[in-house]
Amino acid sequence: MERLGTGIGWRPEIADEIAELPGVDWVEVVAENICPGHLPPALQALRERGTTVVPHGVSLGLGGADRPDAGRLAALAERAEALGAPLVTEHIAFVRAGGPLTASPAMEAGHLLPVPRTRDALDVLCENVRIAQDALPVPLAVENIAALVDWPGEEMTEGRFLAELVERTGVRLLVDVANLHTNHVNRHEDPATALDELPVEAIAYVHVAGGIERDGVWHDTHAHPVTQPVLDVLAELCARVTPPGVLLERDEDFPAAGELIGELDAIRTVLKEAPTPRTATAAPAAATSAATTTATTDISTTGTDGTGTGPARQRLAVAQAALLSALVAGTPAPEGFDRRRLLVQSRALTAKRASVVAKVAPELPGILGAGYRDSFLDYARHRPMSAGYRQDAMDFAVHLLATDRPADPDARRELTQWWRDRAGPRPPRGPVQRLSRAVRLALHRR
Repeated sequence: MERLGTGIGWRPEIADEIAELPGVDWVEVVAENICPGHLPPALQALRERGTTVVPHGVSLGLGGADRPDAGRLAALAERAEALGAPLVTEHIAFVRAGGPLTASPAMEAGHLLPVPRTRDALDVLCENVRIAQDALPVPLAVENIAALVDWPGEEMTEGRFLAELVERTGVRLLVDVANLHTNHVNRHEDPATALDELPVEAIAYVHVAGGIERDGVWHDTHAHPVTQPVLDVLAELCARVTPPGVLLERDEDFPAAGELIGELDAIRTVLKEAPTPRTATAAPAAATSAATTTATTDISTTGTDGTGTGPARQRLAVAQAALLSALVAGTPAPEGFDRRRLLVQSRALTAKRASVVAKVAPELPGILGAGYRDSFLDYARHRPMSAGYRQDAMDFAVHLLATDRPADPDARRELTQWWRDRAGPRPPRGPVQRLSRAVRLALHRR
């Protein structure tokens, strides 16, 4: 594994600033946001001057009950090859639930949700990781995520869960120290204990990001400055190992270049002032011997009880569908969950959904004006997303038009035209089909 150095998450909103930042050795790009054959010129320019680019996936759902989607894996592999990336990264999370395993409607979370730290979840995760490793042309590293809620009946600490994952698959780790801090505040988990349990030699690189605390809950926003407690967790990690790379993440409310430089300098200071680590540098987890790899493959595909992952997938599917339904469809909270925390998570998911739809369909806030957000939150409260954000924007427009909104006739005509331009001749699929037909009939009558 090559040393990466100090990097920053590449976002189009700060592409010009990143191009001028001093001492940036590499960048990370959200894999789903780029097209391999049409890279943004600013990103292509970075590659041409020798800057390493790592694709960071957000939609595989490796911690979900279903096996990874072959199309998503192929797309991630294509991006890795187009970027000449030394590795790809994803998350230990589930992002969708329902479907055939539960004979219930498929639902999308629109965000990363924590998996339960149970034997069932670990067996499924190990098999999913092995499937992904086999499909990707470069090594895979997986990231620990931030959580607002605790699963009842967990059987392992986060550190032990990750350690067993590495032992069984040889996967590398992307350690997010901001997420360790988040879990310290929200789940009372000691970051130092988690780091002590981790196989630090498996670390591929490290994420650092900002957040904010509201009413005793830490929100990993990626939209606020990096706080000292997060830098303290980074220092704890650096006391144990010299990470091959450290990357600053920022996704919203982008500051001026001077503030980004200050945060990168703060990270470099932690790395420079860290005591000599117990492990000189993080080594590739893929150095596992062939004999060990064969053994772990057998474990990850059969499960710890030798029965295969089918039963574990079924149990995990039911549990994840119940949780996601409570979060995005308003069904009762599953037994054992903190209802107040579920409400916080539900509101966070809906708020993020509104923000992302506004990004992928910026015309909608323009048409609806100040009423956009309240209208979307009302629409989304009991309507789970099922086919991604772009379709969600279309479904939102259908919902408004079917209920004769917006009230202003000019705005309604503009929304109608927006929808017509994108709907095309084919009728939409799924639960909005009847609404869409009603909209078409209403437009025909007019």
